[in-house]
Amino acid sequence: MGMTDTTRERRASWRSLFARTPDVPARPHLGTVTLRATGLTIQRGARTVLEEVDFQVAAGEIVALVGPNGAGKSSLLAALAGELEPSAGTVKLEGHALSHWTPADMARRRAVLPQSHAVGFPFTAREVVAMGRAPWLHTAAADNDDALIAAALAATDVTHLATRVFPSLSGGERARVALARVLAQDTATLLLDEPTAALDLGHQEAVLRLAATRAAEGAAVVVVVHDLGVAAAYADRVTVLDAGRVAADGPPREILTRELLTTVYHHPVDVFDHPSTGAQLVLPERGRIGGDR
Repeated sequence: MGMTDTTRERRASWRSLFARTPDVPARPHLGTVTLRATGLTIQRGARTVLEEVDFQVAAGEIVALVGPNGAGKSSLLAALAGELEPSAGTVKLEGHALSHWTPADMARRRAVLPQSHAVGFPFTAREVVAMGRAPWLHTAAADNDDALIAAALAATDVTHLATRVFPSLSGGERARVALARVLAQDTATLLLDEPTAALDLGHQEAVLRLAATRAAEGAAVVVVVHDLGVAAAYADRVTVLDAGRVAADGPPREILTRELLTTVYHHPVDVFDHPSTGAQLVLPERGRIGGDR
């Protein structure tokens, strides 16, 4: 029995759907909220790790997530990335619930740098960075793959490691290659979980300058950091988490106060301005160590 005209039309429609080239999403305008969490609650077993958290980040700004160990920073980042299912509340990416997007859709809109950087196969550093371009396969943006990979390798100072096998790299080198993958992905939103943890001082500053540059170019950047001085220096907004709740949120000079930080960290904290530059400095209070010398 031959196919009817209706059947042919349906089959042609399905073939057209699966052959369709994915759209390249438009970049959000400066100030547009790209990620928003509302009433977010996360439970792990019987433990509540986030409770009724409201959070947002807009194109063109860096938001630093700070707080003591176990405060919920990485859990919030994972929930924003769609890697943790909330017990209550919602997360919206570019105005839509995460369930609205396919994994590929999300990967073309936000990139995630996790704390750990394990790769199970002996890929070279360049191959790992090139993985960041996978979401753009079959789109017009794929024409820029080689240029973006080369730029990401250069920006993170790992061009000389391009042919090295990833597992053979040091912890700091792996961290920089992983960051290069995120940069090569070239999304409007970046979620960075402790991107400076394994790096020396010079590379820490270079990574933070990269984050600042991406924000200045219009990206929304969320970064988990432990160094409060880094948050003061680079963040447009700081969100302080304490025991799974938002203790404070706002510009660093308003939020990073001696009173709040001493309460949250259960240790005296000094907050003062640099005598020469006027930059805000945040340091743990220390007495004289080792007596007179």
